[in-house]
Amino acid sequence: QLVESGGGLVQAGDSLRLSCAASGRTFSNENVAWFRQAPGKEREFVAAIRWSGGFTYYADSVKGRFTISRDKAENTVYLQMSSLNPEDTAVYYCAAHRGILSTIRVGTAYSVWGQGTQVTVSS
Repeated sequence: QLVESGGGLVQAGDSLRLSCAASGRTFSNENVAWFRQAPGKEREFVAAIRWSGGFTYYADSVKGRFTISRDKAENTVYLQMSSLNPEDTAVYYCAAHRGILSTIRVGTAYSVWGQGTQVTVSS
């Protein structure tokens, strides 16, 4: 139901934009987030956006470098990533939920997930 794209291999300092498109559904009154999981590490919250109001939330590790946005006409959420470093290497997942705001950073609160897209940053 969620399809991510835009991952790839880049060098440190480069930028990349990920897309999360809703397939067979329409984003509405819900939160849409990006999570990532690096090899041997737990999944972690990256950024989220409230679809209706456009409010955004970020992990401290990406604040100032990543920007999450939405395009209502395209029914798509984007993650613009800048100043990438090797620590950003991970599989990035898009997820959606209609839960309360206090759970917006909690992965287990999300019920709809994409298949993930690999981002690799070389030094």
